[in-house]
Amino acid sequence: MSGKKASGNQGEALAGRYLEERGCSILDRQWRCRFGELDIVAQSPEGVLCFVEVKRRGPGSIGLPREFVDGRKRECLRRAAGLYMGVHDLDCPARFDVAEIYEGKDGGLRVVYLEDAFA
Repeated sequence: MSGKKASGNQGEALAGRYLEERGCSILDRQWRCRFGELDIVAQSPEGVLCFVEVKRRGPGSIGLPREFVDGRKRECLRRAAGLYMGVHDLDCPARFDVAEIYEGKDGGLRVVYLEDAFA
């Protein structure tokens, strides 16, 4: 496994734990379809379906992780989410969240979680 893939998986695992600690249920991880990949699909304690895009940046990286969820990426996520809901026959409120994973100079990781990051 490449270093970038392993780093991404580590960030997704941390984001998943963050969600679970807040009472969310993880429904899917790395769900792939023709429109791309949904990093995490979770359900909030209130029953909202959360499509979570995880972005990790190391120390010294330029820009905020959320800035890398650009218009093209958002459109792919919207299409993938629509397909996911159709395939699983879901009819519930949904939102798009971004989990920013920051790596400190000491190698420690922290999560900044943005609910309802875009429509």
